[in-house]
Amino acid sequence: MAETQIKAELKETAVKCGEDDIMSNSTNATFICVPGSLCEVLFYKVELIIVPVLFYLAFLVTLIILFVLKCSHKPSHRYGHHRNEKDDTQHHHNTYRHRNSNRRHLQGIDAPPELNPLEHEVIPMTAQPHHDMQNSSPAVPQQTTERHPDLFQLVSPLPLTFSVKQDNTVKLHRAVIDRQPVILRVLKESANARERQSFLGFAHFLSELGLHPSLPRLLGVVSVRTPLIIAVEELENRDLLNFLWRCRQDHTGQESPCDMTERRIFTMGAQIASALEYLHSKNYIHGNVKARSVLVGQDLSVKLWGLGPAYRSKASTGSVEAVEDVEMRKWQAPEVLARQPLQQSSDVWSFGILLYEMVTLGDPPFPNIMASELLQHLQRVNTLKRPPNCSNTLYSIIKSCCQWKPKDRVSLAELIRKLQSGERSANDQAVLRVSEPLNMEKYMREAGYGESVNYAVL
Repeated sequence: MAETQIKAELKETAVKCGEDDIMSNSTNATFICVPGSLCEVLFYKVELIIVPVLFYLAFLVTLIILFVLKCSHKPSHRYGHHRNEKDDTQHHHNTYRHRNSNRRHLQGIDAPPELNPLEHEVIPMTAQPHHDMQNSSPAVPQQTTERHPDLFQLVSPLPLTFSVKQDNTVKLHRAVIDRQPVILRVLKESANARERQSFLGFAHFLSELGLHPSLPRLLGVVSVRTPLIIAVEELENRDLLNFLWRCRQDHTGQESPCDMTERRIFTMGAQIASALEYLHSKNYIHGNVKARSVLVGQDLSVKLWGLGPAYRSKASTGSVEAVEDVEMRKWQAPEVLARQPLQQSSDVWSFGILLYEMVTLGDPPFPNIMASELLQHLQRVNTLKRPPNCSNTLYSIIKSCCQWKPKDRVSLAELIRKLQSGERSANDQAVLRVSEPLNMEKYMREAGYGESVNYAVL
């Protein structure tokens, strides 16, 4: 290759050197002799040397340009990579803030321990996404925000008051997060896959409910580590049944008596009916309307809870089937006692029983009838007796809810209208009183708890 590019053609000739020859060949020959002698003249083709040099110079220039471009590209790439990382980080923070803002628009809370309406439900406690319960593990609510357990402060066990059945899979705690009191529902760390799936499925269910003023707010979920937890707003007066029982007592001398008036019954009833109407608009049937499924705030506003049967009936079969639970029989509509599918009007029947609980300050419905015999009792066109403290207006609403045929029961829209109308004219001065003190053993018996293990009933 070198011979080809830099080859010089040599031409030898013998000449007689003279002045003329010297002058004529001075540009193309190199003389190595003296005048008047015989010399060898070497002729070169100069252009064969210049062209390769030009190619070599062009090659060097190209290398330099490529080197410069390469060196300048590396810092640019590093800067671009750094910028992308920065953008990704900013996007992550923006996403977190967006999820965190949405977190406060979620619903759901496990009822206080004494209510135990969620004894079969499971939920997490660090934020989550949307869901499909019929495939593998259900996702956690997208709107919820992942919470780190260390963010919870002043965590303490929630004391039990009244609980029919103990739930060994879930423990309830009281805590504070963002200066707000919350209730933590914690799944045991030894929970199996089915229990964890159900826990996350219930969290998904709660996130779908959305925001309503008469449903407790879901504040956060922990789902990426154990234990799984859900955080819900705490309602200071806890469940309505225990609140009604406290109202039976003599509060003389206490600063904050929980006095119940007829107007307060109408007010609370309208709030609960509004929550029921909201659930029905989303094609859910509550299936567990009773005083134990209602939570009472510090300002005596109420929120509907006890959503376990609604979740379980949907998650188990995809259809709304009644949940077989002996402790719910006294509140269930006749068609449910007859093991027919739940209807929205079944919730209306149970709502009428709830009004009865409120006006009696926590008495069980149909106290002289065993739960196992209630369906036959209702078939004879028997209904709830009017309590002594109950006005004609309130009792007429109770009866309109507790009609034997579902089609004859009042609609929720009409029910809300009647409750709001009754609130305006109801007595707000006379405090409801019940002379008979609470007897827990008697209550358990009359409410139908424990009949499933009472062999005398068989």
